[in-house]
Order: sequence, then C-alpha cells, then structure tokens
Amino acid sequence: MKPTEKPHNPNFSSGPCAKRPGYDVAKLKIETLGRSHRSSVGKEALRQACTRTAEILHLPKDYRVGVVPASDTGAVELIMWSVLGERPVDVFAWESFGKDWVTDITEQLQLKFVESYLADYGELPDMRQCNPENDTVFTWNGTTSGVRVPNADWISDDRTGLTICDATSAVFAMHLPWHKLDAVTYSWQKVLGGEGAHGMLILSPRAVQRLESYTPPRPLPKIFRLTKGGALNEGIFQGATINTPSMLCVADYLDALDWVESLGGVEATINKSEENLLVIETFVNQRPWINFLAKELDQRSNTSVCLTLDTEPHKVIEITKLLAGEGVAYDIGAYRDAPAGLRIWCGATVAQSDLEALMPWIEWAFDTVNK
Repeated sequence: MKPTEKPHNPNFSSGPCAKRPGYDVAKLKIETLGRSHRSSVGKEALRQACTRTAEILHLPKDYRVGVVPASDTGAVELIMWSVLGERPVDVFAWESFGKDWVTDITEQLQLKFVESYLADYGELPDMRQCNPENDTVFTWNGTTSGVRVPNADWISDDRTGLTICDATSAVFAMHLPWHKLDAVTYSWQKVLGGEGAHGMLILSPRAVQRLESYTPPRPLPKIFRLTKGGALNEGIFQGATINTPSMLCVADYLDALDWVESLGGVEATINKSEENLLVIETFVNQRPWINFLAKELDQRSNTSVCLTLDTEPHKVIEITKLLAGEGVAYDIGAYRDAPAGLRIWCGATVAQSDLEALMPWIEWAFDTVNK
C-alpha cells in the first residue's frame, strides 16, 4: 500500500547535506556581507569559525584550526602537498575519495616510497599494517561506501610519522581520538548542513613541527602555503584566510555552530546521527531484500548510509526516480563509482521523524518496480 505520510524535508543528499530543522536563511547574522574579509568584523567572524570549532569539538589546547580554500578536497591536498615526502607513506583506501588520495600521492606527487592498502566497497583494509614510522593517509568515514574506521587503536601513540585524516563526513557525527590524529580535514556542507567551497584544517603540534622543519621539493601554489619565512603562518588560524572566502557561507557556518551549542554540543549531534542510523537498521533487519553495503556491524557509517537491494541495477535507478518523483527523497542513489544501491544521509541535520517517514516509501518503491 502506498504510504500517505511524507518526510517534512525530503533532502537526504550526502553533500551538500540537508539544512538543520528550523533553518531560516533570513535569520543569519549578515553584518559581514559587503565588508572586506580583512576588516575587523570580517576577520572576527572568521576567527570565531576557528575558535568556536575548537571549543565545541573539545580539541586539545595546542591544536590549531583554520579555514582553507576548496572544501575538504582542497584541505586534504593542501596538507599532503605541504608535508608529504620526508618519510615513506602508507595510504589506506576503500572507496572513491580515498582512492583519489592514492592517485594524488602516487601519480601527482609521484612519491617513491608508498604502500597502498586497498579494499573493495563494503570492506575495510587491515589498518594494523600502518607503520608508525611512516606518514599515514586515510579517510575516517568512506562517504561513498558507508564504511567507517571503528576506532584508532591501530595508530601508535609513539608514532614518528604523521597521521593525515580526511574526516569530512565524520566530524560532528563520530567520536574522533584527536591525540591520534595530526592533520584532520572536513567541510561545512556535510554534518552541519553548511555550504560548500570552504575546507577546515585541524593541525596537531607535530604537524606544525613538520611544516616548519620540512621544505617539500615541489612548487606550492599560493592557496597551499601554510608557512611564511620558515614558520607557520599563524594568521590563517586566527581568521586571516589565504584567499577571499564567502562571508555569507561563514555566517551560515556560525549559525550551524549556534545550533550545535543549542542542542548541547557535539555529543548531541553524534547521538542524533546514531539515532538516525538506528532507524535504518531497524528497517533493514526486518526485511530480506535490503542490506548494508558495509560488511561489518561496527564499520557501518552513521552519516553516509549505503544500502544494497536485491534487484537489478536498472531497477535501483527506477526506485530512486520514483521516490524523487513522489517528493519523498532526493539524491539517494549510490555514488557513481559505487555498487548500485541507495545512499541515505543520516547526519544530525536530518530529522529522525523524516527517516521514519521515508522507510515505508522505500518498501513501496521496491515493491512497485519489482511487480
């Protein structure tokens, strides 16, 4: 039977992600619009984006946070181009974006001493193969596979190499062991439902030491330069961005941080994501024709939830089109390089009630195209 109740917000995209419940663009604090990002008000807004992030995420006091260009991709490539090459590199990948970092390291940077540890969609490589004397590059959560790293026990506290973690679909949704991570990147348009084009870079003191002691043997474009005169450009981590940001996007991000604080902090957004995942788990566990792409329970993402359906790939496409046509779910098809299936965003900005309303529609659509 065709359901009657529809999700209030049918936006389940894995990026850009749904705006938070109650979001109103008219309520943004936009006194910075039309002002220079170097003005006192502009710089203060950018400084708050850094300092409030550090406070809400409970970062160690000596970690730095900066706003950098080109979303999470820019942040990851900025740090790789700036620090890699001094030591051998271990890179772990199990989905499309992680494999992009493998390509960057092996074909673009053309580093000589690289070990690539790969796994198919739905699986995780053996992270224990990480050499603590090497630099390590990995994603915390595979946005296109729905497979996350369950913990960081495999990262040595006595490591001499750096850990570089692409955590774009994990920050604000998953517990991250900051003391194990030296360079962490994410973007505003994921868990907080912000806008694209801006990246966030979090650095440990060990990462800063590398930046100040190592000069990479390659040209660095302006938007990749984190040092000046052999020392860290501290201004980047105090609101003086490398290039011009969108002050409207900055206002939107600060509004998202207000929302996180109103909920009770990062623990609340993590809990929301976990509760959203539980809605899908309950649905899947009661039906034989749908399953998680992630093979292991403790590796299931609580943000980019990827599902497989017991039907032909062309029918999966029909299902996503049918749901979009009914106005109940937009942008939930699997990533283009991933196995056919559904990818449903469960970050904190998605209301649990909307996911609960969506589940019967998925069953209806599956039954409809498989008659």
